[in-house]
Amino acid sequence: FQTLRRCYSRVKEHGVGKRKSSYTFEQLEQVFGQGGWEAQPVLINSSGLYQELESDGSTMEEYSQEEWGGPGQELRCYQEQELDEMPTTKRTLKIKQESSEDSQKREVMQTIVQILESVQLKWELFQSWTDFSRLHLSNKLAIFGIGYNTRWKDDIRYHYAEISSQVPLGKRLREYFNSEKPEGRVIMTRVQKMNWKNVYYKFLEITISEARCLELHMEIDWIPIAHSKASGGTVAQYLLPGGIPKSPGLYAIGYEERPPQADEDPAAAAPHPEPPRIVYCYLGIAEARTLQQCLFLHFQANGKSPAKEWGGVNGFLSHNCLVEPGVSPRSVYIKFVEVERDFLSAGSLVECLEKAIGYPLKFNN
Repeated sequence: FQTLRRCYSRVKEHGVGKRKSSYTFEQLEQVFGQGGWEAQPVLINSSGLYQELESDGSTMEEYSQEEWGGPGQELRCYQEQELDEMPTTKRTLKIKQESSEDSQKREVMQTIVQILESVQLKWELFQSWTDFSRLHLSNKLAIFGIGYNTRWKDDIRYHYAEISSQVPLGKRLREYFNSEKPEGRVIMTRVQKMNWKNVYYKFLEITISEARCLELHMEIDWIPIAHSKASGGTVAQYLLPGGIPKSPGLYAIGYEERPPQADEDPAAAAPHPEPPRIVYCYLGIAEARTLQQCLFLHFQANGKSPAKEWGGVNGFLSHNCLVEPGVSPRSVYIKFVEVERDFLSAGSLVECLEKAIGYPLKFNN
């Protein structure tokens, strides 16, 4: 609307615009020419037709940006520079960056919803602030979701889902059910406008270590492990990166999944290959040893393991670094996060990660 209004003003003042529009000046006049924003709203659809809407006595400026869209429907506009004056390359780059951020948010949201759906929690109806404030949620960490239904469909749909790992669950939910908060205003407005019929919530209580496990999955990037060339032998050496903490924590080991067509016909590979898909195969808890010590014992050349539960992943790693004619070692990755020892072993960490990634870990079972 801001861009259309600027386009209308330029055409009215100078008789010419820099940007071609699919709307005629007469159609823009219907929107902005009869008293500006105070006039009865007019909707211009994608086919170039316009129709008058039933006015409820309110104007567009009475609604804030938060009330027009939730966390998954953010409204973006260029305030400092007009869209038609922005260079094409910069405009394309900005759109690509925004789409990448939106894609990442959508993937995180899908992961959280997947976890909530996998444990089959029941939706709780939010009736009043008084009833909700009686729940003892002040010190709990949890995965929670906010849902709604409409007068047309009783099925409850997700409005928002989040892992409350840094802030207690009670505080986060109060922000969504308090009309004085931005998140609460969105929900209140949609209920008052009869977009929504009822509001619901559900939550799964988690431990600090489970919260860090999910953080390890969704917020921490994989680190590739390099190989050294085998000199005169048949075994390559893994080269661990520096900076691995000498502290307790969680770590994960994964490997790159090879596309079948790439192995069969390397010449047929795409000119712009997609980022490698990394498959989780092990989740480790560095409690008796440090993260640095555990990872060193996994990636040592001889493959010997002081712990029985390490046998599977250590056998995989030792076999992977064998040099065979015409076969290159599979790319291996690690990631880790520090966790205080007092909270490290609390919770079902392996099941937590398996729910988040959607498949069982290969060497933890």
